[in-house]
This record gives sequence, C-alpha cells and structure tokens, in this order.
Amino acid sequence: MEATKLTAEHRTTVRKGLGALRRNGLLPAVMYSADKQPVSLQLNSREASKTINRIQGTVLIDLALKDATHKALVREVQRNFITDEILHVDFYEVAMDRLMRVKIPVRLVGNAYAVTSLGGILVRGLPDIEIECLPGDLVSEIRVDMEPLKEINMALSVNDIKLPEKIKMISHGDDMIARVTYASLEEITTEKPEVVAGEVEVVEKGKKLEEGAEGEAATAAKPGAAPAKAGAAPAKAAPAAAPAKEKKK
Repeated sequence: MEATKLTAEHRTTVRKGLGALRRNGLLPAVMYSADKQPVSLQLNSREASKTINRIQGTVLIDLALKDATHKALVREVQRNFITDEILHVDFYEVAMDRLMRVKIPVRLVGNAYAVTSLGGILVRGLPDIEIECLPGDLVSEIRVDMEPLKEINMALSVNDIKLPEKIKMISHGDDMIARVTYASLEEITTEKPEVVAGEVEVVEKGKKLEEGAEGEAATAAKPGAAPAKAGAAPAKAAPAAAPAKEKKK
C-alpha cells in the first residue's frame, strides 16, 4: 500500500513549553520503536492535522526527518475534547522486514436481505480485527459483505473473513462480526404502582383529617353561626333550669 507522507523535526521543548510551541503553529509528537529510544518530534500543525484527519483505517506513514525517512504508524492521537484540535501524536516506527501485529478496522458493506426485506435489526460485533503481516503487505481496512445475511438470526464471524494470502488472522475465528436479530417490542405495563403499608396509613390518616376539616367548614358556614375568636376560651354549658314548684291548692 502507498504510504502517507509527513515531515517532522527533532524537538527539544518539553512539558511546560509545549503550550508556547502549539501557539507558534507546531504540533508536538513522539516516535517509538521496538529497539530504539523514543524520539521527540515537532510537525507543522496545520499540515500534519490535515493529513492525519484524512487517514482512514491503519495506514503506513513516511515520516521524513533530516537524517532519514522512517516508516511509522499512528499509534495515538490526543485531541482537545471541546475543539477537537490535535494536541499530540504518538508514532510507532516499524521495520519493513519484520512481521508486526496490528489491529485494522472492519467495514460492513452491502445490504443484508434479512434487514431490508424481513425487518431484522443488524447488530455489530468486532469493530476491528488483529492481523499479522509485513508492513509492506498491510491493508488499511477489511470490508465484509452483508449479502449472505438472508435470514433472521444469521451471523458472520471472523472465520467468514477472507484475507490476502500474506496476511495472517490473529483474532479468534468464532468472534462475531455482525448478526441479524428480531426487532424487540417495547413492553408497556398498565399495573398499578405498589403501595406499602406505611403509605396506606398516611393516606387514611390524611383522608380523615381532610373529612374533619370539611365538616368544620360546613358548620362555620351555617347562617347565624358566629366565628370562634382566636385564643377564646371554650364556652361553658348553661346550667340546667330548676324545676318549677307546684302551687298549693
């Protein structure tokens, strides 16, 4: 596969000076390798960001320094979580004559009959697979055709992927790539909410108090009834009338 090209320089600025470096239009980076010490780099921020944002899948990069051009992969990209601006890049240098293991993304292509005609739901499995190959034989992604999924519950696994002869599969063959399932119906319940004993007591008590208040309000509303004054002592009952004396005949 054809490599993407980037130009870099050796960097001496570290830690606290990285903010000023970025303000000057430079992107800090580091290049790692299996048998060398990490190398601090800086790139033109605008050009490097444009190139890295265009990369799809796993791609070899020709990283040009003053001393030589190094074959590398983008290992990690750190971004500003608000602006999505690239803040730092980790590269990994590879040896063209040495086998390497790398993960490459899986892209689902085509249409599954079980989805388009039978109303099934497509469930994604592995987003990428691990392979082993020489850097020169690397492919950026693996395309998997959905056409064989003609019935509900049919699935595609890693074993169904066909790789070029010079690429070895490392991922487990039984791992799922995609599957079609039935569409699930949302269950709607009409059951009454459960009420615990304590809540019943509170409700019953509140109901009695409410009924009592309504009774008092009804009594106060009768014509001729004087409203009770706040703080007034309760009225005493009138003494019973003495029986009338019988007249002597």
